[in-house]
Amino acid sequence: MDPFDTATDWQRLDPRMLLVHPVRDVVRFLPALVGILVFGRSADGGWWGLIGVGIPIALGLLRYLTTSYRINAGRIEVRHGFVNKRVLSAPLDRVRTVDVTASPFHRVLGLVTLRIGTGQSDAKGDDRLALDGLAAPAATALRERLLHLTPTPTSESEPPPVREVLRLDPRWVRFAPLTSTGIVIAGAALGVLFQSFHTLELVPSIDLSRLARLGVALLLVLAFVGVLLTICLLAVIGYVLTNFGFLLTHTGAEGSWHMRRGLLTTRETTLDDARVSGVSIGEPLSLRLAHGARLAAIVTGLDRRQQGAGSVLVPPAPRDVVDRVAVDVLGVAGPVTTPLLTHGPRAHRRRWTRAMLPAGLVAVAAVVAAYEESWWFLVLAFGALAFGAVLAHDRWRSLGHALVDGYLVARSGSLDRRREALQTRSVIGWNFRATWFQRRAGLTDLVATTAGGRQHVPVLDLDEASATALASSATPGLLDQFLA
Repeated sequence: MDPFDTATDWQRLDPRMLLVHPVRDVVRFLPALVGILVFGRSADGGWWGLIGVGIPIALGLLRYLTTSYRINAGRIEVRHGFVNKRVLSAPLDRVRTVDVTASPFHRVLGLVTLRIGTGQSDAKGDDRLALDGLAAPAATALRERLLHLTPTPTSESEPPPVREVLRLDPRWVRFAPLTSTGIVIAGAALGVLFQSFHTLELVPSIDLSRLARLGVALLLVLAFVGVLLTICLLAVIGYVLTNFGFLLTHTGAEGSWHMRRGLLTTRETTLDDARVSGVSIGEPLSLRLAHGARLAAIVTGLDRRQQGAGSVLVPPAPRDVVDRVAVDVLGVAGPVTTPLLTHGPRAHRRRWTRAMLPAGLVAVAAVVAAYEESWWFLVLAFGALAFGAVLAHDRWRSLGHALVDGYLVARSGSLDRRREALQTRSVIGWNFRATWFQRRAGLTDLVATTAGGRQHVPVLDLDEASATALASSATPGLLDQFLA
């Protein structure tokens, strides 16, 4: 009998959660509570204040009394709700990931939030398998049981060995300002800061006459440098908060990948080895120029939104580190190191056409403006043409594919280049897509559909014969019924 099929009684969350949810609900209902307290004082009705404070406490107690979970006959079941009672259930063999997070308040109390990724019940709100308020040891035991990491009770074997694969190097923070995530974090922080200054009327007085004497050009340079330094600083802070203490380990010969990271809010994610069907190496232009990249796993059964940051195997780091971990995850070096096949002259022309046509339109508009306004617009025209040429050349150099060691490898993009390696056995179908312009050029996009990651891996701008041959070689027999 499979020990994971044995039933357990319904179990509640840790009683310490009664200290977490009331505080969270008080913050959520703070505007209403302030209004209740003010109303109660003006109406000489002190009971209103007590009732207002008691509502979050009652909600936390109700959540504790109505939430329970168990493993029964090979299924994980979670029930919650008082008026509308819900029972969520998923087979254990559908569990793809287990995500454990702990906010600072959770960590003080020794609690965590455990989220179960199944590919079918990762919805938002009340329809997700999440347990907010488990004791850390109980969450660890439940995670191991869900992913079948615990040895059977009758087995005398030792626990599976844990191998450290990667630990964060503090020097990698230099890549933080080069990522779009860092820029987004910095932009959001600056927006909140400026909005706070505006709301609190903390805008300092500025002597415009003194600034005018410095010159407009110098002011623009100083402003640009100041904003750039601020963005870099905030990006580094965001990188540290997110990836502090990052540790990637692997358990057992065919067990699971486990990631731990976070400074204030810690997050632990476990990916079942059998569900990892490939990797995606992200190479944005800024990271490539600094010889960096990042690595994410393609997990079967979870789409891009559900995976999120939980599939990140390596944060922005040196490219050789990313390649080493990618080879470790795949078990073979070919999909990472093999040179890719080019796509022929027609794909080459298409790269240049798509890049130079918009650049040419901008250049024409700039020339017209230079004739009517100022010759400085000629700089914009030459800049647009130069940017288009560099972009076209880089997109052509990035385009390629390979079929090696049982993996389909595809790479494309320039500003956000991506190299994806997908197991051919994880390919569940093929799509041939061609726009009107591609059909005129005799090209098509070959798209391998899968149940993981973005749920598709595209191979762009292949001629039809090459696309058909690649699909037939990757999955023999799958296309035979469609071929003449």
